[in-house]
Amino acid sequence: MTRLSLVHEVRPAAPGANPPGKRPPLLILLHGVGANEQQMMQLAPSFDPRFIVVSVRSPLVLGPGAFGWFHVTFTADGPKIAADEAATGWTRIAQFVDEAVAALDADPARVFVAGFSQGGIMALATMLAAPQKLAGAVSMSGRLIPEVLPHAASPDALRDKPVLIVHGTADEKLGIQLARLAREQLERLPIALTYRELPMGHTITPQSLGVVTSWLSASLDGASHAGASATRRATSASEERA
Repeated sequence: MTRLSLVHEVRPAAPGANPPGKRPPLLILLHGVGANEQQMMQLAPSFDPRFIVVSVRSPLVLGPGAFGWFHVTFTADGPKIAADEAATGWTRIAQFVDEAVAALDADPARVFVAGFSQGGIMALATMLAAPQKLAGAVSMSGRLIPEVLPHAASPDALRDKPVLIVHGTADEKLGIQLARLAREQLERLPIALTYRELPMGHTITPQSLGVVTSWLSASLDGASHAGASATRRATSASEERA
């Protein structure tokens, strides 16, 4: 395992998946609170074979085999987080991007980050705070923490950056209202937002994973960049079930 600043596991790009002499794209996976890199690594076979897939362990130890990017308390008024830990987290992810690109000889122009739950929170935060490091970000069952907004890059730096939000209408941990709030806030920015609601809870299903893998492959092909400024969209749950 390549020695970098965060513990991780790697799935190499498939032999012959990328043209000779072309550096492969990189996909960084971020797990949820209380999990670890091994759980997200189970998804690696589902992703486009062109990707080098790196599943990262967050640095805060919460228990045996359980890690997180920041401490969170769930209250009647919503989740309360340790903002300083979150800021350290997205800074460390941005640093890790540079390390992984260099160590794995990946294409720095095609780095994507995808996370579940707290990992999805950190994927969005890293995109807003360090968009120059990323070609796209995916948040599965996450939310947009307001603490990152004062640290967001300029509109020009964020322009047309592809972002995918996938969230369950029956999410019992981070309710669908948090995803809808994230959509509302992100639509004020010049990113290329794709928003999907699916009939599921706080989980990853074959359907939701299919949405993510298809979006990543399309983004890798440049499809999501074509006319991105005119195609920022939000798809409702009723449309998805139609």
